[in-house]
Amino acid sequence: MTKVKGVVSTAVAMLMVVAGLVLARPASAASLVEVTGFGTNPTNLRMHIYVPDNVAPNPAILVAVHYCTGSGQAFYSGTQFASLADQYGFIVIYPTATRSGSCFDVSSPQTLTHNGGSDSLGIVSMVRWAVQNRNGDANRVYVTGASSGGMMTNVLIGAYPDVFKGGAAFMGVPFGCFATTDGSMWNSQCSSGQRIMTPQQWGDLVRNAFPGYTGARPPMQIWHGTTDTTLAYPNFNEQIKQWTNVHGISQTPSSTTTPQPNWTRTQYRDGGGNLKVEAYSIANTGHSLPLSGQAALAVQFFGLNNPTPGNDTTPPSTPGAPTASNVTSSGATLTWTASTDTGGSGLAGYNVYREQGATDPLLGSPTTNSITLTGLTANTQYQVYVRARDGAGNLSGNSQLVTFTTTTGGGTDTTPPSTPGTPTASNVTSSGATLTWTASTDTGGSGLAGYNVYREQGATDPLLGSPTTNSITLTGLTANTQYQVYVRARDGAGNLSGNSALVTFTTTGGGTGGACTVVATTQNTWSNGYVIQPVTVTAGGAPITSWTVTFTLPAGHTVTGSWNTALTVSGQTVTAKNVGHNGNLPAGGSGNFGFQGSRPNGNTAVPTGYTCTTP
Repeated sequence: MTKVKGVVSTAVAMLMVVAGLVLARPASAASLVEVTGFGTNPTNLRMHIYVPDNVAPNPAILVAVHYCTGSGQAFYSGTQFASLADQYGFIVIYPTATRSGSCFDVSSPQTLTHNGGSDSLGIVSMVRWAVQNRNGDANRVYVTGASSGGMMTNVLIGAYPDVFKGGAAFMGVPFGCFATTDGSMWNSQCSSGQRIMTPQQWGDLVRNAFPGYTGARPPMQIWHGTTDTTLAYPNFNEQIKQWTNVHGISQTPSSTTTPQPNWTRTQYRDGGGNLKVEAYSIANTGHSLPLSGQAALAVQFFGLNNPTPGNDTTPPSTPGAPTASNVTSSGATLTWTASTDTGGSGLAGYNVYREQGATDPLLGSPTTNSITLTGLTANTQYQVYVRARDGAGNLSGNSQLVTFTTTTGGGTDTTPPSTPGTPTASNVTSSGATLTWTASTDTGGSGLAGYNVYREQGATDPLLGSPTTNSITLTGLTANTQYQVYVRARDGAGNLSGNSALVTFTTTGGGTGGACTVVATTQNTWSNGYVIQPVTVTAGGAPITSWTVTFTLPAGHTVTGSWNTALTVSGQTVTAKNVGHNGNLPAGGSGNFGFQGSRPNGNTAVPTGYTCTTP
């Protein structure tokens, strides 16, 4: 608990912003009521419930979970969920953590296991009480939360998919990321964004929480600020990897839009076009979500703005013909006259399709009568139409087609995109690897067209690929070979960004069992130093009990600090061995360490030659 108190004390100012930046709810005759004796409550949580005056006959239930140092009462007063309940007639449950620091347990084996106990089971008891005593609809139960509550949202969606039908996590981390076995509740590796795993590994954590469960998995909405330092931004992408894997869908977005300046929304759909994961990246924003209006988007994601969707079989009216504007070589903005819905479930949004014959691909699913398309092909004709959808899933007829042709690029845009984030490597084999990085932005007018991925080799760096999204799967690599790779963004006019920081990884030798691979990520650099973390060690096809990583320091460089490793230096050769907690790895499992180095002013080199061996 000492660690939790220390972290809470340093993060209080940031956490309190969560309450301060949302709109206060309007006055209402209904009030927040505490409930006691609500059922199994292993950790003595408190329960408050808000039932609006206009509550629906069989209302949906939303669980809203507070941040560390907070309470259910504070989350009620400081967020918009109760005022949205006034508008749409659903019930809101506000749990309160009573332990020191007021953080929820997202770490213990008990809370991470279906019916295992601790805080997650206590919250489920609150839901069951509301179903039995307030006529709540057990088929429309949802959960949201911020910070500690965002982490608990991931826990509840993972451990209790039979109870919750959807989640919206503000500033959370993946299910199981905060797991500990020593009784502590804080996992610094996870909070700092250093726990990087494959989608399969993340998905297995969820599946193992409820062995034998074969029912539907709840859709997930994920929110994170790019400058969050309390629960670092890499956790955003790790959540996407986890929940897309759980749903068995691609990590490549079905659509990418910009609903507001500095917002990037990616949506991930299954083969039937059903939205399973929705992710909002909020640029230049720290640990301060949800901001005003974002709670309403969570409620809309759940369909809670449609109080009685079950009996609606009437489709919305057909949208007006779209008009195209701001057409560039890689994008366009479409607007149309809004539809109306008289069936009772309410207008939920629109599906935008490209006319291509027998199969028309879905370009996006906005909730308003406008969409900004990105990633289009230059000098290409597009024919696009729109269908409205309601809360019951009914679709309108097709709108008329709009036809436009993207430009050829070039023009007056001379502004390059922003530099991409440092790539991270995963799924490293003897002949391939997957790289992902934080996306760039483009303000020059021609739009972000994609990325060029290069291997660092000296005077001439070969191009490895040119993806249109912030990920690439490399193939045809040489076994047992070190690769240093960087990324440059490109826009529709052909402008290239600066080079990203290098990622270093070594392909495996092609064998099976007992081997290990190593991937080093440059986290930060400055004029006379750098931080390399995480250096991720991954076991091959069989478990390992220990590992040794060696690498080479450039001339004049020294190691000034290290963590999670026993490190020795001989000349320019560095040997890093595991410590007690990160050497015993299952097949495919990962551990990591990090170090800091110094270098002469003006020297931009970083260590190279990473190799991993086992006994």
